[in-house]
Amino acid sequence: MLTYRFQQNQKISKYLVKLEILRQVFDSLPSFPNIEDNLRRESLLRSSVFSARIEGNPLTPAHIHNTTRKPKADLKKIEIFNLLKAYKQIASDRNKKKISIPFILKLHTAVMKNLSDDTGHFRSEPWAVFNQAGIAVYIAPSPGELKQLMADYIQTINESPHPIPITAAIAQFLFEKIHPFADGNGRVGRLLSAYLLRVGKYGMRGLIPLEEFIDEHREQYYEVLEPTHNATPFVEFFLKGLVIQAEKILKKYKQTEISPLDSLLPRRREIVEILKDHPFCSFDFVFRRFPAVNPKTLHYDLLKLQENGYIKKIGKTKGSVYRAATERRIDETVE
Repeated sequence: MLTYRFQQNQKISKYLVKLEILRQVFDSLPSFPNIEDNLRRESLLRSSVFSARIEGNPLTPAHIHNTTRKPKADLKKIEIFNLLKAYKQIASDRNKKKISIPFILKLHTAVMKNLSDDTGHFRSEPWAVFNQAGIAVYIAPSPGELKQLMADYIQTINESPHPIPITAAIAQFLFEKIHPFADGNGRVGRLLSAYLLRVGKYGMRGLIPLEEFIDEHREQYYEVLEPTHNATPFVEFFLKGLVIQAEKILKKYKQTEISPLDSLLPRRREIVEILKDHPFCSFDFVFRRFPAVNPKTLHYDLLKLQENGYIKKIGKTKGSVYRAATERRIDETVE
């Protein structure tokens, strides 16, 4: 039977108030798609790298930044690329699914692809956590208990009466206690909490890499996960990390130099940049840069860019060409 203790104390209540304020601030920020897109990609990368580092992977974001293809032999890089794909999946999934066994197994398959022969399967052997002296400090539930424990886990999380941030923390805490897989439990547990925060509207627009905070406080992370059924210290740690990371990203966002083009959707900004580099382009020239985009959609992009003063159309026939407007005109339009 799945059991745990949790008591909402004054610290946790204060963190919840701060998180609600931060959530509202992030929701009210003006939309700058280009800046957010870059920050979001950076956040996903850092979440992936630091989730792997918590488990002992020595690589840093600098090792991955310039790598465009998934490596075939480097297991450390494969681990990070697997995590990056999994984080992207939960970030882009528009369906607000409840946590389920198939969902958890799917996450594990993504995380452990090419790293284990037991991907997508619960462990079939006993498991224990040992300290540096080789002494077992925690004995995980037996394989025979996993089916019922995971059923209890799903019900506990999906029917949680707690605020979303607390539920996300408890989900990670209990997952580590059950330890359903032979490997990958920490990584999957952190993905589950990230997913719960996102669908519960506490994802802070996908810009918060909580895993970085955990890695920076790894010793404390393991302390609050010690063999006990009291989840309160872990919830405190989890919420504190969310607050600190959210404040850090918010400060970075506000300090980012904004240009009028940053208010554009990524494809529209790219069109403007193309016209800056290649003035007097035909529609066909622009279309060749976006072969996967429907021509009607591209015509609409060009029309909206014209209406807002970012580009100019010269001519009215099929031979019309486009060029970028001057910076002065763009500034006037935005104002």
